[in-house]
Amino acid sequence: METVLDKLTQKNDKKLLLLVIDGIGGVPYRGKTELEAAYTPNMDRLAKSYITGVADPVAPGITPGSGPGHLALFGYDPLRYEIGRGILEALGVGLEVTPKDVAVRGNFATIDDNGIIIDRRAGRISTDLNRQLCTRIQQEIKTIDGVEIIVKPGKEHRFVLILRGDKLSDKVTETDPQKEGNPPLRCEPLVPEATHTAEVVNKFVNATRKLLNPPANFVLLRGFAKHPQLKSMQERFKLTPAGIATYPMYKGLARLVGMDILETGPELEDEIETLRKNWDNYDFFYFHIKRTDSLGEDGNWEAKVELIEKIDKLLPDILDLHPDVLVITGDHSTPAILKAHSWHPVPVLFVSPYVIPDKSEAFNERECMHGGLGRIRLLDLLPLMLAHGLKLKKYGA
Repeated sequence: METVLDKLTQKNDKKLLLLVIDGIGGVPYRGKTELEAAYTPNMDRLAKSYITGVADPVAPGITPGSGPGHLALFGYDPLRYEIGRGILEALGVGLEVTPKDVAVRGNFATIDDNGIIIDRRAGRISTDLNRQLCTRIQQEIKTIDGVEIIVKPGKEHRFVLILRGDKLSDKVTETDPQKEGNPPLRCEPLVPEATHTAEVVNKFVNATRKLLNPPANFVLLRGFAKHPQLKSMQERFKLTPAGIATYPMYKGLARLVGMDILETGPELEDEIETLRKNWDNYDFFYFHIKRTDSLGEDGNWEAKVELIEKIDKLLPDILDLHPDVLVITGDHSTPAILKAHSWHPVPVLFVSPYVIPDKSEAFNERECMHGGLGRIRLLDLLPLMLAHGLKLKKYGA
């Protein structure tokens, strides 16, 4: 399908807008999901007038990370392209990644006197403190066993580590057990040629301990990755794409597939203003909203509901731009009652003058389960957007 799709794409001036409400999907709490509980008259009106469905980011039953979910949204099969999170974070903070590099996603964390992780995110320390810690580490640790060390802050507790040197490998284990109450893990090689890389990683972790204090007194590393060198969306789909996102990882995902990253402020209103200012310059926009996912991971059901309501209230400002195709969905579900990503399909709202409207009465999980799109792969959304934007030629004679 991928090769066929690439050959069918054609350029025109139709505008496609992909609005990704990160972690939007939920499961009922006191009888209602976050979407069902939220007052969303604008999204509900669109659902009544157009078509809905649900989509599996990877496959039924598989809980996706943000990387696989976004790759599917951008038209890249997440089962074929397995991208380590480190490369996404590195690209997202603007680092150039060379073929000699291994990129790693890091968390500042808190461990107790017994070496047990009590907070994987160090209380979500401020980005300003993050910068100070990264500066200290970079000043004190420049090389390890001939490998150059590059450290750059992300947002809050997140940072990026680049290992630059000869014969480095990303085939190593992560040091983050991804659950509090456990000790950090040693980095181990998965193949013999990764032994040197694992040794450098463990030495880096040990060296940072002398430089850090509570609440950020340890580093956890995961998502070891080399640059995958994907074909861009321009090459594949004849699009001129742009990404609007506030978190580094999502900028990295967009940059990985060739999007221009449009700088924006931290608030939703800032993102909308950035979209408006750049509307005439691109024909595909990826518009990312992060905090729905963060609130789901924090288990804050009420705040997630409130944010969904705010998104809906501002939706007319986006609709005033008159996109030819608008899709509202998520990259995965993050139910607040689970405090984590889940395997549940994401709701999809598809707006185009060429759809056959279904009988959906609102935009929420239960209504979308019965929508006209049915249950599809998230990977299938971009081809549908291209088709409704009249950007696909006929297949065959």
